[in-house]
Amino acid sequence: MTTNAAQVGDGQLVVEHIRKEFETPERPLVVLRDVSLTLAPAETIAIMGPSGAGKSTLLNIIGSLDKPTSGRVLLNNLDVSALAGADLARFRSKSIGFVFQDHHLLPQCTAVENVMLPTVPLGRVEDAPARAKELLDRVGLSDRLHSFPAQLSGGERQRVAIARAMMNHPLLLLCDEPTGNLDHETAQRVASLFVELAKEECVMLLIVTHNLDIAAQFSRCAELRDGTLRDRSVPRDAQG
Repeated sequence: MTTNAAQVGDGQLVVEHIRKEFETPERPLVVLRDVSLTLAPAETIAIMGPSGAGKSTLLNIIGSLDKPTSGRVLLNNLDVSALAGADLARFRSKSIGFVFQDHHLLPQCTAVENVMLPTVPLGRVEDAPARAKELLDRVGLSDRLHSFPAQLSGGERQRVAIARAMMNHPLLLLCDEPTGNLDHETAQRVASLFVELAKEECVMLLIVTHNLDIAAQFSRCAELRDGTLRDRSVPRDAQG
């Protein structure tokens, strides 16, 4: 079940009883009340829910970009919630890949240079050029290695962002509405690419989306509503 945290295992993501409050002049605003989930290597999950439900907040906490009010996040037996400073930055660079609705590519860098950027915090990585070229080939962009973002279509830019997120062989790939700016057909292809790469590289994949067609491609789906996470069934024939 999505909402029950299991015993921690190697490579797993375990989210335990996450609560997140934001201070307001009147009283704390509770966004996440008691969120738990587990994810195993190569497993994919889509998280849905209404706007303002806290989906991006949860993603930021899982990705160590924000701290929970209470609860903890464990990745590969390590309590991510307890890391700070340089240790946190290095762990995030090595173990977690991010893809957002906006690709956030550097306009002055070519596709292959953008893909290699995550290796910078880790120091010199000898096989970085070969890895970047391999990933761009796998996302269908072997002929656009030296193209700048302005020379790429929206779908191509997002595929570069996917390759960049996979550069350091992450354990976990987190995606926040990554197909939100794409047309339906391109969004479907990009979502399929996410799932394919997650299986090939044995990466845990968590995506936040409003799109039922996208969610239907994932092995599991959960809904965040009223601060809690519940399993949700998505028909496999939702597409089309």
